[in-house]
Amino acid sequence: MEEEIKDRRKIRWKLALGQVDEPLDQLLNSKEQQVDQALDRIYQSDRSGGLSSRRNFSAKWMGEIKTLFPSPVVRIMQRDALDKFGIKKLLSQPAFIDEIEPDVGMVATILSAKDSLSPSAKQAARKLVARLAKKVEQKLKFKLVSRIYGVRNNRIKISNPHHREIDWHLTIKANLKSYQPSLKTIIPEKIIGHPSNRNQSKRLIILVDQSASMAESFVYAGILGSIMSTIASLKTHLIIFDTDVVDLTDYLQDPVELLFRAQLGGGTNIRKALSYAAEMVYNNPGDSYLILISDLFEGGPLSLLYEVVQEITNHDIPLISLLALDDQGIPAFDREVAKTLASMGVPSFGSTPENFPEIVAAALNKEDLRRFEK
Repeated sequence: MEEEIKDRRKIRWKLALGQVDEPLDQLLNSKEQQVDQALDRIYQSDRSGGLSSRRNFSAKWMGEIKTLFPSPVVRIMQRDALDKFGIKKLLSQPAFIDEIEPDVGMVATILSAKDSLSPSAKQAARKLVARLAKKVEQKLKFKLVSRIYGVRNNRIKISNPHHREIDWHLTIKANLKSYQPSLKTIIPEKIIGHPSNRNQSKRLIILVDQSASMAESFVYAGILGSIMSTIASLKTHLIIFDTDVVDLTDYLQDPVELLFRAQLGGGTNIRKALSYAAEMVYNNPGDSYLILISDLFEGGPLSLLYEVVQEITNHDIPLISLLALDDQGIPAFDREVAKTLASMGVPSFGSTPENFPEIVAAALNKEDLRRFEK
């Protein structure tokens, strides 16, 4: 028994490090041998994290790792393969495309190098971007559309609401006297809600920083913006910026074309982008909302940025600053600028894509957004 435990420990070290002082291949079962071979094809035999240029790499390998490792590990290995062989080489081999499971980080990397791709490689890249867009849409479209479609008019109360219109907080509060201890629940005598603003058109302007540090946020913003453009009661605009401002609203119906319109990298002029958006809404600010997605590392004078923000808030135009829109939702950002914006009534916080529908719905409902801050 003790010897068996020692062998299992040796096997774990073998899979972690590759070659060891004593041969252990005979101790590996068939699946462990597959794992060892799959790792050895991309990583150096000492598994130190470096990448060997002598290892074989194939579409078959791409398919094998999906069966051997969990999805997060597969994504890491795919990224390492991109680093090793280069995007151009990978995309020039059509056999790889069907085996790759694209993620946001991979797509952001592809978009950053799109201008140097050959026509055939760029076509392959578009297929990967389209697959990612479809995956995100399948995951988030229902939640995003249902939350925004159900935006309520909180100033009006109704006693026979549709289930999407129920205000659960008010309903529970009004029915506390109907609490049944034996059932440990409330049996409501009346249900309170607010009518949905389905026929009231609102304008949502999303401004996305396309500096290199915000690449993943841009990918998510583009796909989510495309989804929101299908909601009839919401007029969605998507504007990207570095030192220049580019309005991509006309491309919202095609998220792949929209994402390929970006030029990731460059400087940052948040003031210029906000000024552009503000001019769009000053004539009709009552139904307009601005979402700024940026890490707030402004390239120009901060005093000019604060002047524009103050002017926007003076016009009672709701403005939210999302410091990141990615899977982590934990951004690196300019804390002093975020603190100043907060003092001006502009909340600043990071968000995951899953939380984005809640944030947009809360903004359109004119709810207190400080509950999203961490």
